[in-house]
Parts: sequence; C-alpha cells; structure tokens
Amino acid sequence: MENGATKKLSSEATKRWHFGPNDLLSAAGGRSIRGIIYKIIDNVDERGPRLMVPLGHGDPSVFPSFRITTSAEDAIVESLRSAEHNHYPPSVGLLSARRAIAEHLSEKLPYELSPDDVFITAGCNQSIELVATSLARPGANILLPRPGYPMYETHCVFSNLEFRHFDLIPERGWEIDLDQVEQLCDENTVAMVIINPGNPCGSVLSYKHMEKIAETASKLGIMVIADEVYNHSNFGSKPFVPMGVFGHIVPILTLGSLSKGWIVPGWRLGWVVITDRKGILKETKVIDSITNFLEISADPATFIQAAVPQIIERTKGAFFERIVNLLRATAEICYDKIKEISCITCPNKPEASMFVMVKL
Repeated sequence: MENGATKKLSSEATKRWHFGPNDLLSAAGGRSIRGIIYKIIDNVDERGPRLMVPLGHGDPSVFPSFRITTSAEDAIVESLRSAEHNHYPPSVGLLSARRAIAEHLSEKLPYELSPDDVFITAGCNQSIELVATSLARPGANILLPRPGYPMYETHCVFSNLEFRHFDLIPERGWEIDLDQVEQLCDENTVAMVIINPGNPCGSVLSYKHMEKIAETASKLGIMVIADEVYNHSNFGSKPFVPMGVFGHIVPILTLGSLSKGWIVPGWRLGWVVITDRKGILKETKVIDSITNFLEISADPATFIQAAVPQIIERTKGAFFERIVNLLRATAEICYDKIKEISCITCPNKPEASMFVMVKL
C-alpha cells in the first residue's frame, strides 16, 4: 500500500513542482565505490552464524595496529590549541604546508619542487574531482586504467568528461597496454591516468615501463595523471619510482595524500603536484583551471594544513617500516589462503597498497 501511495505522490509531485534530482549526480553516485560497498554491507545479516569480514573498506585506521604516531597527533593538537589557525586558508593551501610537501616529495626526484608546484586539497578524492573538472570541456576524453579506482569514473561522469579504458596486463605484472592507449587516443584526448603503486592490483611499475609511459604520452600530446596515494605502501622487491622523475618528458600531475601513507584518511589532507619542466601546463592555462577550481571549492581545515610540516618531520622511518611490515605479512596470508580456494586465483602476488586482485 505504501509503495503504491509513494509512486502516486511521486508522479503528482513531478507535475506540481518545478524541481527534481540532478541526473548527473544520480549517475555518478551509482558508480561510487563507497556507495556500492555500503549497500552490500547493509544487506548482510550480521546476526548470522558466520562473522562478517569486510574486504573492501580500504581504511586500516580503524585497527589499532595501524595507528599514526603520537608525535603526529601532537602536531594536530598543538596547531589547534595555538589559536593561530582559525582563519580561512589561501585557496591553494597554506604556504608552510605546500613547502613541506614539496620538500618531502623532492627527496625522490632529480630536481627540487617549489611550493608553487603544490596545491592542497581535501583528500585525494577532491584531487580527482579537481582533475576531472579542470580538464572537462565539450568533446574531451580521458584514458583510465582497467582494473582501476572507480572514483575516477564517478567524477568524470559528473563533469561530463568522457572516459575510455585501457587494460592492465596481469601476465606482465599489471603493466599498461600502451599499444591500446595509442589506439584509444584521438585529438580530443587530454590525459591518461596511472595508479602506482596499483589500486586495486597491488602492483609496482618499473622505471623502464614508466619511461615508456611518459614517452607514449608525449608522442600523443596528452598529460599523465599519476595517482601515488600508496607511495609509502610498497613492500615488494621492486622499488617505487615517482612519475615526476619523467617530468622533463611529459607534463605530470601527481596526486597524493596523508590518508594511506600516514593512515589518517579522516584528516582529509591531499595534494596535486605539478611536475612540468617545460612549462606546458602554464602555457596551456591548465594551472589557471586548477587555481580557479580551488577558488570555488572547500578547503581542508586550516589547523590541519598548519600541522603538515610537523607531521612530515616527526613521522620517522620506523613508522613507515612498521606499516609496510604489517601490509607485507597480511598480503602473504591472503595470497597463501587464496591458493587454497579452488574457484579463485591470484594472477600476481601483491607488492604494494592494501588490496589483492583475484580472478574467478
């Protein structure tokens, strides 16, 4: 009875009132990984005889063994209690935070980043939104990895930015099918996204392959969006190489955050970093689009931004080593147990991040 009444009311409301839902939001929300996972969890009866173990929430901060160092927590408390950071921050982020991030990331690059190369965001989710919004224009398209992180598709849908998928090749350690990238690219393609270390594949790309990615993108006239959220989560034998190393070949936007490396996703502090040795992004006014986006969007809390220099400085190597060891141990357990299940296989033993890709 209620369903029939609701449908009747909905029909009458549509005729009577001039407003309704945003169809783009409906389409984008349907692709949200959080929304999908929560729907699954909501339909599980926790009163059943078996313990429910969520395998897809991607937030280890809920487990005590992954807790951030107290020195980093103290940095937040000190910043808040100082009463010096209750103001609005600059739209691109506090200079002190941008400088600290630039110095931190420069440690693995052949050149120094400037604070002007860094834009602060409210977590990497907003970084993805920034990329999709800044690059969207009539007819434009972007190339996304498959398997990949669904949030890219979500923001592309909402921004009316067409996306096309290129495949990752499991037999080659989830390397990108660069021949397919060339086939997919046309005069309206603006960028390709790489996720390294890989989410959800747990892969780490080699220096040689990443150099080929840069050369291919340069030949095609597109930029590279490098999602490096898991850059502190590499526990395999293959070293992590930042895509920014190849900024002399092709313009690169690197996305990162405190969320996965420091295990504090709730602090909502991310960044977009420009590595563009030839100044192409400035010349093409992409930097203007990034700045304009940040002028009209929400900022991370000022006191969180102000604590970033101390968070980075006080978090020593022992913390990252402990986290990496935990990830390695749990990955080993998952990989070994999967081999005991006849209906699924794991193409590659994970080398990084927090997920294992399996095949039915």
